[in-house]
Amino acid sequence: MTLQVLAYIPSPSQGVWHLGPLPLRAYALCIILGIVVAIWWGERRWRERGGQPGAILDVAMFAVPFGLIGGRLYHVATDYQKYFGANGHPFDIIKIYQGGLGIWGAVLLGGVGAWIGCRVYKIPLPALGDALAPPILLAQAIGRLGNYFNQELYGRETDVPWGLEIYRRFDESGKLDMLNGTSTGVVDKVVHPTFLYELIWNVLIVVLLVQIDKRFRIGHGRLFALYVAGYCFGRFFVELMRDDEATKIIGIRVNSFTSAIVFLAAIAYFVFATKGRETAEQLQPGAPRPWPWEFAKLRALGAAGEQSAERTVAEASGDASEKEVSLEKTDESDSAATESTGNTAGTSGDNEVESAENAMAEDKSAAETVSATEPDAVQSGAAAEPDTAVRSVKGATPERDN
Repeated sequence: MTLQVLAYIPSPSQGVWHLGPLPLRAYALCIILGIVVAIWWGERRWRERGGQPGAILDVAMFAVPFGLIGGRLYHVATDYQKYFGANGHPFDIIKIYQGGLGIWGAVLLGGVGAWIGCRVYKIPLPALGDALAPPILLAQAIGRLGNYFNQELYGRETDVPWGLEIYRRFDESGKLDMLNGTSTGVVDKVVHPTFLYELIWNVLIVVLLVQIDKRFRIGHGRLFALYVAGYCFGRFFVELMRDDEATKIIGIRVNSFTSAIVFLAAIAYFVFATKGRETAEQLQPGAPRPWPWEFAKLRALGAAGEQSAERTVAEASGDASEKEVSLEKTDESDSAATESTGNTAGTSGDNEVESAENAMAEDKSAAETVSATEPDAVQSGAAAEPDTAVRSVKGATPERDN
């Protein structure tokens, strides 16, 4: 049992640090870090798809504020008793630093802000959503770390080795303050770290989205739909593990209903939306973009994108084939040159051998002629000058050797 307790995950001793009068809240820092990562990575993905540099940051100026407001409104609407109940405080609605952002409200109203930004800068919203889908989900994973520091969004009590210890926190006056206080090391309970389960699930879906996007070249908002569907699928089961206070419908948490409904809507969009991916020309400001209900024009737009992609692949394949043919021709030329050089060398060698043999045959014939001439010269009375005749004949032999 002792070993099991030692394996529990400890919570941070506090989630707020003060620099003079300025409070630094881990939850807010995680949200800001997630937004920065989403904008940076989304910008890279947008440019890789052919979009204009700077477009993601321009649209984010609209989408981020709308998303924060939407997330807060969803949280307040689904947990209204915390703000408008018997012991509620309506003024706490603006205290966003205390946590409480509903992802579905953030995506919905953030999408409205992104649509406004896209209309202003004249770029297609579905393509922008595809570029931002993995970065947004990664930002959500980073934001879940803020729940860890706030000791919130955990599940039921458990005794599993990876259970999370929840500490009691107290403020400077000794009053219990689980959110803003500091831990005394006293463990209140051990629970399922459901925020950690969701974080891990989000990262896995991010990796899957990137691989699907590379392999199948998804566009026209369909990758964004996969992001929404993947997140909702995991969130549905995470919600079943939580037992904190929440609004319920027929005994089921409202977030479970939302997850199921949004999941089905995302799958429907993925199935019926335009196939293929937008070309770089279609991402430029001012490019013609049909309205969502203009199905014929949307299909034509998707077909144009697919044809452009096929041409790109064909051109790439053609370039590769031309390079292979060129290399083959070069190899054949080298082989022919080598063979020609070998034949030339062989012919030259044969000619030299033949010339040497002819020279030797002539020398032999000359020697036989001299031998036959000397006796005749003696017999005819020319014996007095034999050396002269021999010298004359022998003197001619070296001239043939040269």
